[in-house]
Amino acid sequence: MSALPSLYVSHGSPMTALQPGLTGVRLAELAATLPRPKAIVIASAHWLARSPHVGSAVQPATIHDFYGFPRELHALNYPAPGAPGLAAHVASLLDAAGLQPGLDPSHGLDHGVWVPLRLLYPQADIPVVPVSIQPEAGSAHAFAMGRALASLREEGVLVIGSGSITHNLGDFRAGYSEAREAPYVRPFTDWIEQRLAAGDVDALLDYRHQAPFAERAHPTDEHLLPLFVALGAAGASAQARRIDAGIDLGFLAMDLYRFDTATRASTVQPPMD
Repeated sequence: MSALPSLYVSHGSPMTALQPGLTGVRLAELAATLPRPKAIVIASAHWLARSPHVGSAVQPATIHDFYGFPRELHALNYPAPGAPGLAAHVASLLDAAGLQPGLDPSHGLDHGVWVPLRLLYPQADIPVVPVSIQPEAGSAHAFAMGRALASLREEGVLVIGSGSITHNLGDFRAGYSEAREAPYVRPFTDWIEQRLAAGDVDALLDYRHQAPFAERAHPTDEHLLPLFVALGAAGASAQARRIDAGIDLGFLAMDLYRFDTATRASTVQPPMD
């Protein structure tokens, strides 16, 4: 098997599980282009810890980590098996990179995991290992996590970062809609696409200072950090492909990214020391 790509998915609102819309179409199309992975390792914006934690449950529970949503959403389940052996391997890779990981045999699958995975692999028959992110450690740390996990792609493991390419929940009350998009969304998402196409990792890791409307698009970092995990996991020669999945509610851009090993000169390069 050739190396799998790594993925970044925007999971949006938990309601994506009931109303998948264009995101569901794009995720299903994406899954159809991929070889079936042996397992999935996924870093979610909704599992936050001070150091990397790796879920090692034999049968991870479906976590309904939200409130105020329809009862039908709370009834959904994603009964994918865990993979304790793979979790230990993931922890060893992170440890070898000096990232001081820990195993968590009790952590389940939060909605940043099971909502997109229901749309990618609805049979829930592929083992899943969740990984936490560290919002206080910043983008370079998330990138280093991904780099540590890059070899998994050669082993048939699909590495995914799950967040949202824009994520400002304060805009729920701002009156944005399909007919009235937030003015910061497209400039920000276009900048991300352009920097990825240029292989400008230094600018991406410094997005808070360089990207237009960065503070509006992401008042906090946690939903963009999984992008850097996926980018790092793509290795030193990565080709980024943006998959437009629309803009929910006028302010939640649902972009997906696929990172493949590049066969051309223009590749994503590691940041300079």
